[in-house]
Amino acid sequence: MNTSSLNGKVALIQGGSRGIGAAIVKRLAAEGAVVAFTYVSSTAKAEELKNAIIASGGKALAIKADSADAAAIRQAVNHTVETFGRLDILVNNAGVLAVAPLEDFKLEDFDQTLAINVRSVFIATQEAARHMGQGGRIINIGSTNADRMPFAGGGPYAMSKAALVGLTKGLARDLGPQGITINNVQPGPVDTDMNPADSDFAESLMGYMAVGRYGKVEEIASFVAYLAGPEAAYITGASLTIDGGFGA
Repeated sequence: MNTSSLNGKVALIQGGSRGIGAAIVKRLAAEGAVVAFTYVSSTAKAEELKNAIIASGGKALAIKADSADAAAIRQAVNHTVETFGRLDILVNNAGVLAVAPLEDFKLEDFDQTLAINVRSVFIATQEAARHMGQGGRIINIGSTNADRMPFAGGGPYAMSKAALVGLTKGLARDLGPQGITINNVQPGPVDTDMNPADSDFAESLMGYMAVGRYGKVEEIASFVAYLAGPEAAYITGASLTIDGGFGA
């Protein structure tokens, strides 16, 4: 797919080297955007993705940045602006999932969950808003688990994704006067290398799916691309679920 709905726009995707993040990078590039994305450890995948976009005629920048590090997040935003001259779209996709029985859940895992799933979103949004103008778009990647957590051990993860709902609503009030929208996309189970659709874990969740299957990363990316585009200008402060009926 090659359209021009995002021609002239510059996008930064936190956590964009694989899975849903990589699909978002590809889709926004296909829509005409210049794309920068962060990664932590998947250097080979990041370089492969960047090179593929460049080879197809796009512009891309891969930035190694830990989303648990406030300084690294701010540097990634500023590096994007310095390289491409502006910033129009921010997608906060970086996230971690720690699952353990309550009695065994480690405090360091709890703290990391908050640092990456919530704190990094606030920091990146705060920094990006300094560079965005009218028509800016910020899109957080939450989870349907904010509304439904069907298995034990996932309380801190569900809490972190529920926190994004409130954060998105509150920040919509701050950003609206600048002409910037902010929304929260809540995927259900999606087929990725970290959560493959053919795993035993996936089998345990399949019964919750109204459509009887896991989602595809491209389906999430298409939803993000719509929110990043001009037709979504009247949507802000919303948490929008795309979960195949998982929470129905």
